[in-house]
Amino acid sequence: MTMVRLSLCHSRYNEYVTELVQISPVRATHAPKSAWLKARAPVGENYHSLKQLARSLQLHTVCESAHCPNIGECWHHKTATFMMLGNLCTRRCGFCAVPKGRPQPIDFDEPRRVAEAVATLGLLHAVVTSVNRDDDLLGGARAFALVIDEIRRQAPGCRVEVLIPDFQGNPDAIRAVVDARPDVLNHNIESVPRLYRVVRSGARYERSLDLLRYSKSLRPEGLTKSGVMVGLGEETSELLQVFRDLAASGCDILTIGQYLRPSRDHLPMARLYTPREFAELKAEALRMSFRHVESGPLVRSSYHAHEQAASIGIKVLA
Repeated sequence: MTMVRLSLCHSRYNEYVTELVQISPVRATHAPKSAWLKARAPVGENYHSLKQLARSLQLHTVCESAHCPNIGECWHHKTATFMMLGNLCTRRCGFCAVPKGRPQPIDFDEPRRVAEAVATLGLLHAVVTSVNRDDDLLGGARAFALVIDEIRRQAPGCRVEVLIPDFQGNPDAIRAVVDARPDVLNHNIESVPRLYRVVRSGARYERSLDLLRYSKSLRPEGLTKSGVMVGLGEETSELLQVFRDLAASGCDILTIGQYLRPSRDHLPMARLYTPREFAELKAEALRMSFRHVESGPLVRSSYHAHEQAASIGIKVLA
């Protein structure tokens, strides 16, 4: 399998960002935030207790690391997406707020601590993701397999959803996760092929599709899921083709959400989609073979994940 370069040099990266700006420039004036983009502020007893729990177990959540706008709502309901394998990603995707750098060696006790947090919170649906660890593909996959087993041991009856990186397409790594039998295996396609070199540094569109196809072939009864961001300069026709490609791969659940620029150091937002447009995208996707589609401005891959699973009748594995 062809190895890919992990990151672009700064000069070429800036060149690519410039290309995107030229495709769809950002307006100089800033309009007031639309009502549908206003999220609940992170306050309350549940928010502070979950934050304290994560700190006490030395855990990271993607809710904090990726600056998720739904952190207030989700943490109020005691739901969080745990992020394993450290807090430093080996890739430099232009949309992502997770810190980049050279990570520490993988902590294989972390899966046990994640499961302890899941059990302490009494979760019925746990979502676990990770940073990219291109320095140790099989080690990263092993950590996912361990956390699935640990959650089943410490919190029997809890559904387990994993949001995995592409493992550079390594079939042994993918098989290790699938063999652990997560209730939902999620891998986000994120954007349209034309924007990949800007949006997803080090990733390949076909490789992500192959991951979903391969996972489904290994375990046809297992549920697969993927997510797309909009507002980065894509065309509607390109989005619909991504939906068709995902449906053809056997993907069961699709999430569609608005890209929101985390900071000035990240890719600009080309445009803001309206709730009506999200409803239209959902309607188009549901005409394909997806079993569930979650579409809206604040939708993220793990937003309402427990409700998505319940809506299609996922049975918890014993």
